[in-house]
Amino acid sequence: MRPSKDMTTKNNNDSKNVITTILNPFQRFLQIEASGGMLLLFFTVVALIVANSPWGHNYQEFWEHHLTIGIDEFKISKSLLHWINDGLMVIFFFVVGLEIKRELVAGELSSFKQASLPVAAAFGGMVVPALIFILVNTNSATEVGWGIPMATDIAFSLGVLSLLGKRVPLSLKVFLVAFAIVDDIGAVMVIALFYSGDIHWNYLLIGLGLFLVLVLFNRLDLRYIPAYMIIGWIIWFLFLKSGIHPTIAGVLIAFTIPMNRKIDVSTFRKRMDDNLTVFCPTDDSSNKITLTKKQLACIDNMEDELVHVQSPVQSLEHTLHQFVTFVVMPLFALTNAGVVFKASGISDFFGELSGTIELSLIMGKVIGIFVFTWLSVKIGMGALPDKVKWIHILGLGFLGGMGFTMSLFISNLAFSGAILLNPAKIGILIGSLIAGIFGFIVLSATLKKEYVNE
Repeated sequence: MRPSKDMTTKNNNDSKNVITTILNPFQRFLQIEASGGMLLLFFTVVALIVANSPWGHNYQEFWEHHLTIGIDEFKISKSLLHWINDGLMVIFFFVVGLEIKRELVAGELSSFKQASLPVAAAFGGMVVPALIFILVNTNSATEVGWGIPMATDIAFSLGVLSLLGKRVPLSLKVFLVAFAIVDDIGAVMVIALFYSGDIHWNYLLIGLGLFLVLVLFNRLDLRYIPAYMIIGWIIWFLFLKSGIHPTIAGVLIAFTIPMNRKIDVSTFRKRMDDNLTVFCPTDDSSNKITLTKKQLACIDNMEDELVHVQSPVQSLEHTLHQFVTFVVMPLFALTNAGVVFKASGISDFFGELSGTIELSLIMGKVIGIFVFTWLSVKIGMGALPDKVKWIHILGLGFLGGMGFTMSLFISNLAFSGAILLNPAKIGILIGSLIAGIFGFIVLSATLKKEYVNE
């Protein structure tokens, strides 16, 4: 017997509701990142305008004001610039660590088949730009900057994609997010291995010992987040003192946060239904201005169930994501993107260091991402995402050249003086801008209306 038209319609609607339920969290993530990219651009422009205005000197001096916290051996005295780069950015790296763990455990990187293509793209997008920088660079004083063009700024790249609206297939956005997260893993490893200072082993060993305590907490399924945070900030302090860049502590701490949920979705639904049945009685008492003790108990029960159905990793990521996107990253841009153009000759815009970074970001990224993705597909390790063509991978490769946040961060670690740091930042800004424009042009010309997400 053939199903009725109403039954077919109902089944289709149910399927759409399920798909919507699954995709909504990812869509919200994309919206936040895209909005964050626009805000990041705004504060970058503000920083550039102020730095090159008559108040530019005051702007530079303001970030050099020192703030001291603690006493005696536990005292930290740093400039506002360093508090942002070494302190607030730890929260950024902590969220990056949470995203990496989620993707490795239950996301696009959780299986070899899913991970092979974005891993190949990210690997090519890291290795080729670094090689181009090393080959083109001729100054021994600037060779330490090879890690600068390796990064991809997910907020800016998704911001450019958002300008194309619904013409962008969701699979292309997922691919971009996946390879950008792998890119973050590579950047964290590069910072840890090549851009940390002289190591003080006494501080580092104590910090690693406390890290093992957090690993034990995880194994014991301790889900009390304040315990992780208190010990986490002590680890950050010890890493700061040890010479290992403290942002690495943020990533390591994120890996210790429990990923499992206490109850599954079906149990959650049953318990919520039971509580709602008690909370919403059929008699008129449900309309009273005050709640009964049973109703208040139901609220407490439902709040507990809401906590139990979420993994601590996802709960923290959800809580901190907007703070990082709308506070930490714009503040980082306001602090670090203020390049003083009037102090730079025209050669600095396309000079030896800035030009090398620009070439590495633009050509290195697109060549690396495209070629390694093509090789991965040709040898059968991966397959192109649904509705994605090779020309789209080319456009995405250009968007990968928008390094910005992580590139600026690494440039601060690579160069200490303004003589080299200023042209490096100019190279990052111009390279990211040109790469973004090229990526937008390619995708705008090739993404047609038939790719509109249904």
